[in-house]
Amino acid sequence: MKPAPFTYIAPISLEEALAALNQHGYDAKLLAGGQSLIPVMNFRLAQPAVIVDLNGVSELGHLQRNEAGGLRLGAMVRQRTLELDETIAALAPLLHEAMPHVAHPQIRNRGTLGGSLAHADPAGELPVITVALEARFCLRRLGGERWVSAEDFYQGLFMTALEPEEILVEVAIPPLPAQTGYAFLEVARRHGDYAQAGVAALVTVDGEGVCRQARLVYLNLGEIPRVAYRAAALLIDQPLSAELIAEAASQAAQEEIDPTADIHATVAYKRHLAEVLGRRALQQAAQRARQPVSAEGAL
Repeated sequence: MKPAPFTYIAPISLEEALAALNQHGYDAKLLAGGQSLIPVMNFRLAQPAVIVDLNGVSELGHLQRNEAGGLRLGAMVRQRTLELDETIAALAPLLHEAMPHVAHPQIRNRGTLGGSLAHADPAGELPVITVALEARFCLRRLGGERWVSAEDFYQGLFMTALEPEEILVEVAIPPLPAQTGYAFLEVARRHGDYAQAGVAALVTVDGEGVCRQARLVYLNLGEIPRVAYRAAALLIDQPLSAELIAEAASQAAQEEIDPTADIHATVAYKRHLAEVLGRRALQQAAQRARQPVSAEGAL
């Protein structure tokens, strides 16, 4: 199949790109890495009248540490860069750990951070990771911008808070607290396939090993990244015993996700995967939290 006819616009600045969206609105689609858009266009599942190619907008490719010790990432940063960059590994190790699970190297070479986030696939790793890290997204339109949390950005199946005239231009990731452990796990039929289930976990402990913060976010077990608030609350102000972690994982799997059956797995099996993955991820995050590695030292 070939895509339906369209007008192609290749801006070389963000202002040009925003002006094109302002002019064409709902008729336009942004092209970033193209790893999701081009296939659906080829099958004519999407037939945009206008394509606005962001690959010439160099100002969207920044990756830098901010004043607070977090990260500022341009929307056009390639996924392969996120996988290999030492600054990402030091300041956002959860993101670094998840990247090899994203499709295959050929896809990651072209795929972008902002493209994956804006696509809002429930099986996508990057939406779950940014929600787990409590990232914030900068959405810009001609003449203004607004910031939304990663969690508020996702509104439904392939639905986001982006308006037709807006571009996701930057992702801000706050620094992790001291003594924070992390883990990302998923299950797929083959490496690189869409995951049947996955989970990102973050755990912060004090000097006595008592949990002070916890976050558990599930992948492909609902239409949007599912944050297990009640399960995480069970861990707060408690020593992270194996029994408590198992209870939290069970709570999340049975009450806080919304899986649907498909040709690969029943709802019961997906809940089973969620419980096993949640328990293992929390255990790994807790272990890492008790043996923290300094971000400064890693740099």
